[in-house]
Amino acid sequence: MNGLSLQGLADKINNRITKQSLSKYELGHVIPDSEMIGILSEALGVRPDYFFSDQVLEIDIQGNDKLSLFTAKERTRIVEIAKDELGRYLELEQILGIETRFENPLSGISIQSFEDIDNVALRLREIWCLGTGPLSNVIELLEDHHVKVLEIESTEEFDGFSTWVNGKSIPLIVLNKAKLNDAPDRKRFTALHELAHLILEVNHLPEKEKFCHAFATAMLIPEERLRIELGGRRSKLSFHELAAIKQQYGISMQALVYRAKNLGLISDNYFRQFYAVFNQLGYRKNEPVAYEGAEHSNRFSQLLFRALAEDFISMSKAAALKNQELGEFRKENMVI
Repeated sequence: MNGLSLQGLADKINNRITKQSLSKYELGHVIPDSEMIGILSEALGVRPDYFFSDQVLEIDIQGNDKLSLFTAKERTRIVEIAKDELGRYLELEQILGIETRFENPLSGISIQSFEDIDNVALRLREIWCLGTGPLSNVIELLEDHHVKVLEIESTEEFDGFSTWVNGKSIPLIVLNKAKLNDAPDRKRFTALHELAHLILEVNHLPEKEKFCHAFATAMLIPEERLRIELGGRRSKLSFHELAAIKQQYGISMQALVYRAKNLGLISDNYFRQFYAVFNQLGYRKNEPVAYEGAEHSNRFSQLLFRALAEDFISMSKAAALKNQELGEFRKENMVI
């Protein structure tokens, strides 16, 4: 999780124990005493409880196109951080007796066209009782439906990836905080794109990335709503109206224009003209108006304080689940 080699860890603890001895700990040939566990915990940024967890999580990264581009060291770091954060989350749900089983609401639906994508997006909105209006917080929405979403810092050039944990029992989406924290509209889009990889039968198709993009835009603004917002077929679009729709629906101006073209609301020729001007103005990377909605989940904290208030866990256990020292946890969180 810290990206350290054994020698790097030995250096970090000022060689109070050698690389060779650390290797024996790592392989399970020798058990460290309580003093050494304290030293290792401080050096690695984890609570001592971390070393006593018996939870086993298997994260499937075989054949993951995005992860395969990372260095082996970065792949391992991201997977281990995900295991640690997810393990504490699942333990908390288990303590509270919360059912975490995920059932794919779109299982068995064949995808052959972009029309199919629009239909399954509407179907998911119907099953999840979302209506056709703007989605206020995509990350929290996914977590409320048992899709785990983790945000991890990485220097790798990726927005997010998705995979399964423990076979097909837990869907997991990992988002790159380094790239998405200042772009909530992009974070929403990425999360829904990765959801498509998890629940749609498209990963075997050559158009899989285009289909996942289409699903994300269809979830963010259904066809019916975009037709209403634009007033039907258009010969021209205004930056100002696109900015207003972006702020309402939390979808980028670029994605809106692509969706308008794909739905036949603007011509291919006008789309090319519009995009050329958009590019010339430097708006591809920094659009003129930012989406200001909140895009994060408070579900873990909410469950943690429920468990604490109802005496399911002690203050010390709450701090451990939050991966904080007890004093730090007490200082940051007042519980009545």
